[in-house]
Amino acid sequence: MCRSIKTLRPPVLPEEATREEIRAAALQYVRKVSGFRAPAAHNREVFDQAVDTIAAATEELLAGLEVRGQGTRRAAAG
Repeated sequence: MCRSIKTLRPPVLPEEATREEIRAAALQYVRKVSGFRAPAAHNREVFDQAVDTIAAATEELLAGLEVRGQGTRRAAAG
């Protein structure tokens, strides 16, 4: 896997991951899977949509994860 993608949940990341960190991880994932560091103009739209989709899925995942002794992030925030 891409070593540039860091873990975005406690206890590795003690504070809540920012949207910028989540988007950066999504971008690294799309770059790894597609094999392109930057897409050609004709692939830009699908590349950017993939980053958006993965970032949203990552936010949902992180919000629902339960870290032992800490509950879910969603429960902690609400």
